[in-house]
Amino acid sequence: MAYWLIKSEPDVFSWDDLVKKGKKGEMWNGVRNHQAKLNLMAMKTGDRAFFYHSNIGKEIVGVAEVTREAYPDPTAEEGKPWVCCDFVAVAPLDNPISLAMAKEDPKLADMILVNNTRLSVQPVTAAEWKHLCKQGGVKA
Repeated sequence: MAYWLIKSEPDVFSWDDLVKKGKKGEMWNGVRNHQAKLNLMAMKTGDRAFFYHSNIGKEIVGVAEVTREAYPDPTAEEGKPWVCCDFVAVAPLDNPISLAMAKEDPKLADMILVNNTRLSVQPVTAAEWKHLCKQGGVKA
């Protein structure tokens, strides 16, 4: 299993919105960055991802799971090679982890979130995943 972090502005699509989708889940579309697209293309069914509220809140608030691997993004202009994946909510973090907290944590010094806050879909190492789950109060 691989681990990821996906970002969304909570006033556009929040953790609560994903939870409301239930078992149906939601298509993670609209990604228009090539590095983020490659990360989406690397995702496999069953991989887990932290759900991060960007711009407002700037914190990891939940854990999601990939339920459908990369397929053409229907919101992309015709002929553009953008992709999306589907996700369902797994569990909220009991203790959301803010960007400021992550930046202060020496165990997260190399985490992409800390060093490249603009990348909307990013990998998370197994060690970072385990540490953040423990900090957030969720089962790894």
